[in-house]
Amino acid sequence: MIPKTYLEFEKSLELSHVPKKWSDGLKSAWYDAKGDWEASHNIAQDMHNTLGSWIHAYLHRKEGDRFNAGYWYRLAKKEYTTITLGEELKVIVEYMIKNKT
Repeated sequence: MIPKTYLEFEKSLELSHVPKKWSDGLKSAWYDAKGDWEASHNIAQDMHNTLGSWIHAYLHRKEGDRFNAGYWYRLAKKEYTTITLGEELKVIVEYMIKNKT
């Protein structure tokens, strides 16, 4: 089931596998939240749209690669953010839930 709230997304982290019917963006966020940066990055880098660029930016910021993150934020048409990584992940997930992406 696709989450309707961030709380439902958080609850899904108890699962051992990402739900197959989820969008690539939600899958990428799920893997990151589960601590699998590599799986999350593999999905995000294959998303050739602004959402994929935003997730990609977030992941490189998390990695500590400010230069690369800045590039992806520009592609996503987003400012380089100063909120915490946890807050940004929540914003991204809530955006995807709201926009059904």
